[in-house]
Amino acid sequence: MDFSYSEEQQMLRDSIGKFISQDYDFDSRRAIVDSDTGYSMEHWKTFAELGWLTVPFKETDGGFGGSAVDLMVVMEEFGKGLLVEPFLANTVLAGTGLSEAANEQQKQTLLQPLMEGNLQLAFAFAEPQSRYQLADVQCSGQIEDNQIVINGHKAVVLNGEAADKLLVSVRTSGQTTERHGISLIVVDADSAGISHRAYTNVDGHRAADIWFDQVTVPVSNLLGEADKAIEIIEMVIDRAALAVCAEAVGAMQISLERTVEYTKIRKQFGVTLASFQALQHRMARMFMEVEQARSILLMAAMEMDRLDGRAPRALSAAKSRIGKAARKVGQESIQIHGGVGVTDELDVGHYFKRLTTIQYQFGSTDFHTARFAGS
Repeated sequence: MDFSYSEEQQMLRDSIGKFISQDYDFDSRRAIVDSDTGYSMEHWKTFAELGWLTVPFKETDGGFGGSAVDLMVVMEEFGKGLLVEPFLANTVLAGTGLSEAANEQQKQTLLQPLMEGNLQLAFAFAEPQSRYQLADVQCSGQIEDNQIVINGHKAVVLNGEAADKLLVSVRTSGQTTERHGISLIVVDADSAGISHRAYTNVDGHRAADIWFDQVTVPVSNLLGEADKAIEIIEMVIDRAALAVCAEAVGAMQISLERTVEYTKIRKQFGVTLASFQALQHRMARMFMEVEQARSILLMAAMEMDRLDGRAPRALSAAKSRIGKAARKVGQESIQIHGGVGVTDELDVGHYFKRLTTIQYQFGSTDFHTARFAGS
């Protein structure tokens, strides 16, 4: 079987790699993280101009193709650069929700501007009590005449501060934790009754907690059928999990390279660290972890493409294995660097923070291990 990238995928990979090497060095990233918006609008326009925002979407929707392998290529390169632009939140999470649930008119209104870089979205699905249980939804959506009245609280909404519109999971019928009765609704982020608290996560990405108090939207803002959104939400989260797995592989690759480079120049007892056999063995194990993670990532992406985006067992296998690899590689890179590894001025500590976050995003390592075992 041929596991090499297609010509288009290789060109996509090369264009992102070139952008990161020329326009997204570590100091530039630090300045972006510290800015008011938390991401660069100039870079976002560049993403749109180069067609990167179309990658997760089908050709019928005006996209690049929409395959999981294509998304893997993009996110692995983004992971190497530690990009904080809201590609994951806006394009992968919210964009996949629109692609799977929206009607043609909604796609024209929302999906096209998203791919053109003119619309910021956020997917509000998590709640303080829900942990990784996507059906644990207390945020209510009461359908009255031709309107939906929303009340509740959504937590850790990625890109929630910058979003123009929110895709919100609400309970329109049934009891909390029931799979039936959950709907997806598009809400203007500046609607009356919405309040939020924005913050920067430990990995530099922006998020917000959002409260809805008698927020009223028309029924036409409903995505798909009422009460039947849980399977779409699960598909969206699995796709996002694949995306961060790919990002982790890219981040681990750079963490390994930085560690090897450091041991070649740092001296102890008059010789370089690279000359110590014990450290050579540790870095060899790091290399094995990265390669095994890359292999299982490719397996999961190919399975998702083969099964039309629904491969929960393969995805959980990948998220579990890559989560363990991210922990090993991240910790080893810090320990081999020593105290300098956790300083803000050195990039290896920031890769460690992102790898640690990914271990718990969209289902922790333990969660996906259990889901794999029970599937």
